[in-house]
Amino acid sequence: MGNTYGYVRVSTREQNEDRQMAALNEMQVEEKNIYMDKQSGKDFDRPMYHRLLKRLKEDDLLYVKSIDRLGRNYEEILEQWRVLTKEKKVDIVVLDMPLLDTRRGKDLMGTFLSDIVLQVLSFVAENERDCIRQRQKEGIEAAKQRGVRFGRPEEPLPDNFRNVSRQWISKEISGKEAARLCNMSKSSFYRKVGGRKRKR
Repeated sequence: MGNTYGYVRVSTREQNEDRQMAALNEMQVEEKNIYMDKQSGKDFDRPMYHRLLKRLKEDDLLYVKSIDRLGRNYEEILEQWRVLTKEKKVDIVVLDMPLLDTRRGKDLMGTFLSDIVLQVLSFVAENERDCIRQRQKEGIEAAKQRGVRFGRPEEPLPDNFRNVSRQWISKEISGKEAARLCNMSKSSFYRKVGGRKRKR
């Protein structure tokens, strides 16, 4: 019998991993054997996952709470599943989906059923990621239409800007002098004036 490990992933540093940790504790996975990444599941370029992969040996057991915690890219989930089960020869248990327990049904029918379930769930995980991205895009567009502005707020123009820009346009002062009087960089001054320099 090998060692028992757990893998936890949350998409952002603000998300809470307590639910996943509680599930692994129920399975009596030692804390030192739990690896956690706080980043997107769009690919497997994650430091703690790679560290876990290096540590796993034949006959070890890996728990994950749900398939989307492993990843959200359909093809990459299937590839990593193959690496873990065929190359590393470890067992995987997906706690939210009892059919995805490679310790059971090692016969042809059991393998066939778990492969089908894995493919369906992997597809669902990636599809959900695409839906999240689409909802975010639509939300941003709707906010823009309501007049919500993203990024840093624009600095207010200095009180003397209108007067100084008139002087610059009428060639009474240079662009450098105009920017200095407005306490702005030359590029900012030109942009605020209208994005173009005066005609020579």
